[in-house]
Amino acid sequence: MSWDATDPDPDLLRDARESVVEYAPALAELTPGRTGNLSVRDGDAVAVTPTGVPYDSFDADDVPVVSLDGERLAGRMAPSSEVPMHTGIYKHDRPGAIVHTHSPWATTMATLGRKLPPVHYMIVSVGREVPLADYAPYGTEELAANAVAAMAEAGSDAAILANHGLVVTGPDIETAVENTHHVEDLCRLYLRASAVGEPTVLTDDQLATVEERFESYGQQPAADGE
Repeated sequence: MSWDATDPDPDLLRDARESVVEYAPALAELTPGRTGNLSVRDGDAVAVTPTGVPYDSFDADDVPVVSLDGERLAGRMAPSSEVPMHTGIYKHDRPGAIVHTHSPWATTMATLGRKLPPVHYMIVSVGREVPLADYAPYGTEELAANAVAAMAEAGSDAAILANHGLVVTGPDIETAVENTHHVEDLCRLYLRASAVGEPTVLTDDQLATVEERFESYGQQPAADGE
């Protein structure tokens, strides 16, 4: 697809585009070079990081906006080559945001062909495991289909992409970035533990208890009259 430097609709998804700018530098902590990408969905359109540029070198006017079919709607820069994966996931379960990285520990799992089992209770931030999605070339609809299938079967908000990296979804970009860090840290923990022995895996009953406790975790709204 050819791309020019004009923005056909500079006001489209303005908040989402500003969120992409705000959180794109977080990719530098997670992935080497310019290999990561993230997106924010608003309705049937998606603001996504531009392709091949440093994470801190673009502004909201540059941020590409595409339809769920990949059609350019706004933005002065060309979108990430992984748009098919982002839009494919959005079409399936419509999360609010997606983060894709080649973070070192999750990518190590990807090259080993391993899923992440529930070795620590924090895994419930994305599900009861992080499944392994079958390999497919980057930037393809096949990769999107493999990621969607793996996450759906496992009931997970994340997937390790075989011989590739990691994809994490969330209701908003802040949560998606935070959970990407959780998964990366748990991959590191699992691989370090595996170098010493066989990690103990939490049972379904234990995970169910954690899920229940997480429902009341953090600051809760005060009851009437308090």
